[in-house]
Amino acid sequence: MVDNVDIAGVDTNRTWASSIYVNGTEYATSLFWQSLQNQENPQPEVIESSQGVLEGADLFCIKKGKTPQFGICVSSDGYKPSEFVAAPAVATALADQPSFVAVFKVDNGWWYICVRDDVILANGDMLYTSEEDARKQFMSMMMVPDWRLKIAPPEWGIDDTLYPSLSDIIQRGSRVKLQKIQTKGKAFYIAAAAVAFLALFIVYKLFMMLFEAPPAPVIVPIQPKVIAQPEVPPEPKPWENLPAQDAVMQSCYVHTMSLVKILPPGWRIGNISCSVSSVSTSWSREIGRLYTIDKALASSGLNFSGRSISPDGNTAMAAISIGPFETEDSEPSYNTVDLKNMLNDYFQSIGQVISLSDYTYTSPQQNVYRSVKFKFSSNYNPRIWSDFLTKFSGLEMNSIQYNPGTGVWDYEGAIYAL
Repeated sequence: MVDNVDIAGVDTNRTWASSIYVNGTEYATSLFWQSLQNQENPQPEVIESSQGVLEGADLFCIKKGKTPQFGICVSSDGYKPSEFVAAPAVATALADQPSFVAVFKVDNGWWYICVRDDVILANGDMLYTSEEDARKQFMSMMMVPDWRLKIAPPEWGIDDTLYPSLSDIIQRGSRVKLQKIQTKGKAFYIAAAAVAFLALFIVYKLFMMLFEAPPAPVIVPIQPKVIAQPEVPPEPKPWENLPAQDAVMQSCYVHTMSLVKILPPGWRIGNISCSVSSVSTSWSREIGRLYTIDKALASSGLNFSGRSISPDGNTAMAAISIGPFETEDSEPSYNTVDLKNMLNDYFQSIGQVISLSDYTYTSPQQNVYRSVKFKFSSNYNPRIWSDFLTKFSGLEMNSIQYNPGTGVWDYEGAIYAL
């Protein structure tokens, strides 16, 4: 079922879109959401995020409720002032279900929205133009427990999901509009007016002094007491409380090998993907039957966190949750130049190709963090690479993928730098 939604906000060069039409009204999607501390004066927080977290953002909106938030976006991506915003409408309409994950099929894509404890997640508002991307994102969140409501297109065939009308939901919610971010706010104009008044007053006094008697002794006014502002607590650094990477790589290897062993007749296993929270794969039907794959999964002895069958019955998907892992403070030891030189030298010594790139992140408190991202493919499994990679403090493995057909492992990660 597709709601009364028209095509809007599509850019063929990107994998997401910026807006949809519901019952003739345009709604903005794909905003970046953050918590709001001061509802009475949100501009300072919004301006700070537009200059750091999402540089160049010039539009925002406010989601009220027990957990206030603001969303920001960039008008050059297709957003317009006074445009209604979809996420607050749905979040407030489903306020009795404070934790839900949903994908709505619309004419220009698949709109994904994820709300946890009344909070729209930072990446929980995205209009995907690819059904595969939307489904992967939805399935990854399905591994998180305790959802009050799960919404997905019925053709996906996912258990325990509903599919109410997006039109009905959005009409019940708050009608929030995008506003321009005023970099020169009320405080600026008050200060400007005060300066102008002071200048006029000084000119007036100088003029009057030409005709008045010598001035009386000047009484120095008592300076107002300055109230110290509360100190902002230091933000945690990204390399603090990282999962133990040797345990992550070991777990990826063990669970990947357990999935490789599931080989039902007439079905072909695909690539196996591992992250810090789960290991997942899919099987494609060649000449087999659903009964065969279902029996193979049920008798594997594995505790799956998610299983599903495609609507056409030709693809089966399964995922296993891993972790949680012990955490560690892995403070970086090298700058980016030394780190890249060491990595390149080692990989050259063993004839292994590696791709390196610099990455810089500016935090909400304007702290700059640097890292070196790496990618490489190898026939050696994660247990072997763990001994070498974990020698670098600040290591964070982002993705490990295994191709059962070729026996090749693809590794992606980052090492934080000074």
